[in-house]
Amino acid sequence: MDEPKLIAFTASTAPAAQSALAELTARHGQVPLHAADVIVALGGDGFMLQTLHDTQALDTPVYGMNCGTIGFLMNTYAAEGLAERLAAAEEEVIHPLAMKAVTVTGQVAQALAINEVSLLRAGPQAAKLRITVDGRVRMPELVCDGALVCTPAGSTAYNYSAHGPILPIGSDVLALTAMAAFRPRRWRGALLPSSAVVRFDVLEPDKRPVMADADGRSVRDVLSVEIRSEPRVRHRILFDPGHGLEERLLNEQFA
Repeated sequence: MDEPKLIAFTASTAPAAQSALAELTARHGQVPLHAADVIVALGGDGFMLQTLHDTQALDTPVYGMNCGTIGFLMNTYAAEGLAERLAAAEEEVIHPLAMKAVTVTGQVAQALAINEVSLLRAGPQAAKLRITVDGRVRMPELVCDGALVCTPAGSTAYNYSAHGPILPIGSDVLALTAMAAFRPRRWRGALLPSSAVVRFDVLEPDKRPVMADADGRSVRDVLSVEIRSEPRVRHRILFDPGHGLEERLLNEQFA
């Protein structure tokens, strides 16, 4: 991308991020988010997700610099050479998942998730779920600690910790992964086309309560959850050359 003239900096509350914010704004100035050519997010992956959600209506590219721990969505932090790095940065476009959750009281909650939508047991007993894909029941009963649907960008996060597959960033697929499946005991999940509409129905919700979560936005006591890709929403993320999502996904598999 061309060298941006106007930069908006955002930072998490972590001391390292706040220190970086002070140094970079002193060097480059600060403009409001709506007036920026590029947004620079300072923090970890959680703060990057928050920034992407908060600024999705602006369609402004976001360049993250890691002031946290893992920093999978972030670039290495350095105070020097920011303008040159932004001018050379490569853009990745990702689309989120849309979640529609209905609670046992009939309330409807909707949210977008860049990484994954997960269902988790919210009591001492395992969750009991029915899984429907594109209107067809594919699994009448899954007894588990939970299940999730993730995007390629989110496949190295919770999905990977739950032994789900890492998905190439350009693939038009979603991963459906179970957490601690008890029945069927050996079921490890499924790969679905990105156009698929996945529905979870919670069986025995009073006895086996379940919560749903979309990138940290939680809904308790859900009765059903519908998940689909949302191609009308896009997130533009900037990476240093040779360090984009595709390369990072490959590195994870050969680490």
